[in-house]
Order: sequence, then structure tokens, then C-alpha cells
Amino acid sequence: MKSLQSKMAILLLCLSLFIPTLASAHQVDTNGAAPDLRVSLGQLLGEHALLAVVAMQKGYDGAADFADTAAALGKNTDDLSAAIASVYGKAAGEAFKPIWSSHIGYFVDYVKATAAKDEAGRQQAIAALEDYRMKQAEFFHSANPAYFETAAIAGGLKMHINHLLEAFDSYVNKDYTNAYLDLRTAYAHMFMTADTLAAGIEAQFPDQFPAGTVKSPGIDLRAGLGQLLGEHASLAVLVMQKGIDGAPDFTAAAGALNSNTADLSAAIASVYGKEAGAAFQTVWSSHIGYFVDYVTATGAKNEAGRQQAVARLEDYRMKQAEFFHSANPANFDTAAIAAGLKVHIDHLLSAFGSYVNKDFTGAYTYERTAYAHMFATASGLTGGIVAQFPDKFHGKAAAPAVHSISLKVGSPALTINDKTTQMDVAPLNKNGSIFIPLRYLGEAIGAEVSWDQAKQTVSVQTDGNTAVFRAGQSYMELNGQRKDIGSPVFLKNDRVQVPLRFIAELLGWDVQWTPASGAINLTKTMAPDMKMEMDHAH
Repeated sequence: MKSLQSKMAILLLCLSLFIPTLASAHQVDTNGAAPDLRVSLGQLLGEHALLAVVAMQKGYDGAADFADTAAALGKNTDDLSAAIASVYGKAAGEAFKPIWSSHIGYFVDYVKATAAKDEAGRQQAIAALEDYRMKQAEFFHSANPAYFETAAIAGGLKMHINHLLEAFDSYVNKDYTNAYLDLRTAYAHMFMTADTLAAGIEAQFPDQFPAGTVKSPGIDLRAGLGQLLGEHASLAVLVMQKGIDGAPDFTAAAGALNSNTADLSAAIASVYGKEAGAAFQTVWSSHIGYFVDYVTATGAKNEAGRQQAVARLEDYRMKQAEFFHSANPANFDTAAIAAGLKVHIDHLLSAFGSYVNKDFTGAYTYERTAYAHMFATASGLTGGIVAQFPDKFHGKAAAPAVHSISLKVGSPALTINDKTTQMDVAPLNKNGSIFIPLRYLGEAIGAEVSWDQAKQTVSVQTDGNTAVFRAGQSYMELNGQRKDIGSPVFLKNDRVQVPLRFIAELLGWDVQWTPASGAINLTKTMAPDMKMEMDHAH
């Protein structure tokens, strides 16, 4: 087993720039081999998804920076292969790289065939991707046969492939809103993939990754903040490119960046309360606006406007730093945080300046640096928050107290209490009944959900009870007793979809469904007791 320290060196350097006062303390539960593995895998896999979608867009458009976007994606592959090698050895890293690289090539083939209106070529690319995912799944199974099941890994890769193809197809069809919704879904899914891989590796190598160290409330916070902050940086770079190019998808790309801001504000609110979340959103949103002002002034060759935007960004970073210091005066130093925000601002301006000057290699070097810096920022913020609230964030993960769950037909957004995440399959209306992905609802309330590929069954365990659903069947079994559901469950994008009202009542939740908007609200009125609730189910 090789150390991941070399892979994290640049992140630790950036961290020292961001919040030096946290470099030596308060990260007992959030740093170490297992947390670093989980976060590093999420960072690299998430970056792969973002760069892949952008590269497909650039390839289809025949953009001048396509080759440099593809080169950045290739460097991400190098880093991901090195991460695999750090766990399984040099030979495994070398075996992983050509397999992983192949699916990037097949996506390029799909883009070229689409541009040429070559349907046969598109289908050939899809078939090649199918072959790839089985080879990739077998690679992981061979590396970790006890914990990585080939069919399960292949199912996850199928979702990844579908996410990227859907994001690209929506872009080609000028459905830009869904294109960026699909991009965010693809990105979020990679972090779930990273969690699965990290958990399997932890179980496989307990000496290097002690049991229970890959996941805790503090580590979850670090991973979640990294995911959102990294997404912010990459989307901001892309939005600035789209803005200066006058691209038709600028508004949709900016909308995705605003959605990221809303999610990040909800994360802050989950720690410091709703008022703090709202205050954060106002300050954070302002710097996005100033970047847009900078882009607009650049396009108009208005140097005074550019300098005004830079001055406003300077004012922003001091306000943002003061926000964090006020929230956590003992652990967040205003000057240190302001310095870290200066690094962030400089990264984005440098990436944009290089792009405008057609130095595309420099543009994507800065883009990757800006993305990586955000994960170091997340580590710093997490350290301060854990030190501030040790009772809340130290120790092993426990299921949070969930009081409300909100979903919407056609939207992958899932809001649990006040925190919004992205599912990879949206709820849908089928024959007048609302169906939702069972895994997300079950895990949202702290149930254990498992899928048996051979039997095509999904099991939900909570409070000592076990519910088993079978794909294609309109019945389920509760502790071995068959119960009628009313409508057959089915698979969509490899997720089991179940009737909303049945599963909600089964788990002890009240349902409010608004047909006009498609909004679904679940509220908890009593502790779940599946045996009791079954008496009232359909």
C-alpha cells in the first residue's frame, strides 16, 4: 500500500494559504488515510464528469479549445490512475488507465458521429461503451472480489454513461436547462461512486484504513463542502467562457451556478442556521455577479469597468471573510480567510484571462488548480467547524433526525430538512401514480437499502424490519409476509422505482402531493413502525 500524501501535496499547500491557523489542530476525525482517500476519489471522479461534459460540448461545437479541454481530461485520468496505483500497486494503475481512457474515446466517437449525423456510428459508440463498462467492472472486482461485485459496479457505470450521454444530447437539442441539470447530476453521482469505492477499500485493507474511519459526520461535511465548492469553481470558469463567447447556453450555465450557490448556502445553514445561510447566500452571490461584470467589461473592452469589478471582488472577499470569522471567531481568522479567497479570485480571473488570450493550455491549468483549491478550502472550513462543534461532528456517523423530505416530479433535487442534494433519477408520474427511486427515500430516513442483481430485488431494513421489493412485481414482502402494492415496481436507469404513497406510508411518513407543480412533501408525525403502518397501507 502506497501513501496518498504525494497526491494531496498541492491541496495541503493551498490549505496552508487558506487558513494557516488550522494546519495543526482540530482535524482528528476529518483527516487521515481513509478520509483523504474518499475525498481524493470524489475530487477526481467528479472532475472527470465535469470535464467530460465540457469536452463533449467543445468537440461538438468545433471549439478552438477542444484539444486543451481533452488534454485536461487526460491529466485527470493520469491522476485517477495514480490514485488507483496508490492502493493496488503500479501494475494495477497501469491496467486501469487504458480501460478508463477507452470510455473517454468512445464518448468522443459518439460526439463525432452525432455531429456527422451518423446514427450507425452513434450506436457503435454506445455498444463500445457497454463493452467498456463490463471490463471496468471486472477490473474492480478482480482488485477487490470480496467487496466489489461486478454487476453492481457495472450498474453504477451504466448510470455514469447515461448521465453524460443525456447531458450531451440535451445540449445538442438546445435543451440547455436539462443539459446543465444532467451535468450536475453526473457530477454528484461520481461522489456516490467514490464513497462506494472508498468503503470497499477500507474494508479490504483494515490495517491501512481502520474500520469506521472513511465515514463520520465530520468527514461527510468535508466531502460535501468539497463537492459543492469544487463544482462552484468549475462552473464559474465555464460560465465566464460562455459569457465572453456570447454562447446560447450562458443563461442555463449561470442557472446551474446559482443552483450550486443555493445548495452551498443550505450547507452553511445546516451548521449555522437559516439566517446565517441566507446571509451567506447574499454575500457569496455577489462575487459571482462581479465576475460577470468583469466578463461584460472585458467583452466591451472597458478597462475601467474591469477595474471596478476587481475592486468589488476585493470588497467581497473581506465581507466573506468577516462572515466566517463572525460565525466562528475562535477558529476562523479574518485575514487568513481573506487571503484564501484572494487565491480563489485570482485562479478564476487567470483562467478567464488565459481563455480570452487564447492560451487554452493555461486556461485549463488554472481551471484545474481552481477546482483543487476548493477541496483544500473545504478541509479548512471543516476543521474549524469540527473544532467549534465537537459534540456534533466527532465520532461515527449517525442517521440525522429527518423531519421533512421534498421532491418534485421530473427534478433530481432531493431536500432533506433544509439540505438539498441531487439524485441520479427523478420521480415520475406513470399512469396517474407517482413513483420515486426507493434507495434515496430509504437512505434519507436512515434505512439500509441493498440491491440483489441476481434476484432483481431491493431490500429495505429499518427498526428490525425487512421489506423486499421485486422489479416487475406489484407485491412486496414485509418480514416474509406478502403485501399488495397496487402497481408494479420497475427499474429506470438501474434504480428501483416504487409508488410514492405506498412506500411513504410503509415507512411512516405523511404525503402531500401538488399535481399543478409536481411538488412532493413528506413529513414525519411519529417514529417509524413498519408493522403498524402496514395495517394502513394499500
